[in-house]
Amino acid sequence: MSDIPSEEKPQPHRRKTFDWSAAVILLIVVAAATYVYWRDGAARFYEVMWHDLDLFADMLPKVLAGSLIAAFITILLPREAISRWVGAESGLKGILVSAFAGVILPGGPFTIFPIAGAFIAVGADVSAAITLITSWTLLGLNRVLVWEMPFFGVDFVGWRMLVALPLPILVGLTARAISRALAKRGQAA
Repeated sequence: MSDIPSEEKPQPHRRKTFDWSAAVILLIVVAAATYVYWRDGAARFYEVMWHDLDLFADMLPKVLAGSLIAAFITILLPREAISRWVGAESGLKGILVSAFAGVILPGGPFTIFPIAGAFIAVGADVSAAITLITSWTLLGLNRVLVWEMPFFGVDFVGWRMLVALPLPILVGLTARAISRALAKRGQAA
């Protein structure tokens, strides 16, 4: 053995063995299933269970596709560019870029939430991810063109979009201010 100290390798982030949020959800599911079985009987319990399993089987490919897209984003997008465009030091530009991305990104929550998580993983600011989700929710063109315009017409949708336009930016700026305040508070402690 050599007396030269070897470089210490950074340890990967260890995941927790137990996830409290999953345990709480599991507890709620078991309690609800028990209640349905007690109140409505075995036939209704199995009917609800099969319906839920069918819904799960329908949603699983969408969740997997969204997670796969998010994994590709973390591999394909350069961290430096993401940090520069929507990172913590990107300023108002990062909020505006995130708001625009939220407007043009198609897909449902099964794709948007993993994409927002992937952006954070590759260096985007949390406020940029919040802006992306808020913009997608309020101003997403996919939903506007497919659902809102046919039902409500151009006038209603135009006014709704105009009123909602500043909201993702305000939400992003507020989230950035809060995250910076919490970071300062954490450094002071």
